[in-house]
Amino acid sequence: MKNFLEDIEINGHLQIVKHYNDGKKEVVFDDHNIIVSGMGVGLAYLFSLTGPNNILNYQIDKFQVGVGGVGVTESSSLQALGAQLSSLEEYGENSQMYIVSAYHAYSPTNLRTNSLEAFGFIPQHKVSRVGDSSVRYTLVLDKDTANNLDDTRGSGTEINEIGLFMKNPFGSHNDNRDISVLVAYRKFQGIIKKDDFGLVFKWTINW
Repeated sequence: MKNFLEDIEINGHLQIVKHYNDGKKEVVFDDHNIIVSGMGVGLAYLFSLTGPNNILNYQIDKFQVGVGGVGVTESSSLQALGAQLSSLEEYGENSQMYIVSAYHAYSPTNLRTNSLEAFGFIPQHKVSRVGDSSVRYTLVLDKDTANNLDDTRGSGTEINEIGLFMKNPFGSHNDNRDISVLVAYRKFQGIIKKDDFGLVFKWTINW
């Protein structure tokens, strides 16, 4: 799948900015991201007409953050975050994020429909065209999101990874829930999330 991704020349860039409550902004990460094998698999299903007919199933419309970052540095077979936030409790009951439940596709034959996972939903107004061949996704962990990880993960738990997911390239489960696949990933230096700042992820995908 690596050769397929190289042939279509998809790459990306991620910037992470702390937005403090007093108006101060601080860039804490600015580097390329990793396009993983799920992108190639999802696009292959689209181009070969073997997946769902509705083009919306191939949109990138979900993301997850996690605390178990892995250090991949190139296109890989990575299929999941190291340790994603898995519940509304971890994102925070006062969070302004739109949290949705979906299944997770590790591969076309391993759809993991035995348990639902929590994802951040990416609304269309957070997706913008920034060039002839670039799309930017603006993902926000507001000041009330993911601040209580000590209660569920242990003292000093740091957010240190994020992933983008394609909506539903293999078709929905029989309960009409999406089965989403990881398409882009990045580990970053750990951040202990606090309520005096929000985190804004500006993620650009180029092709």
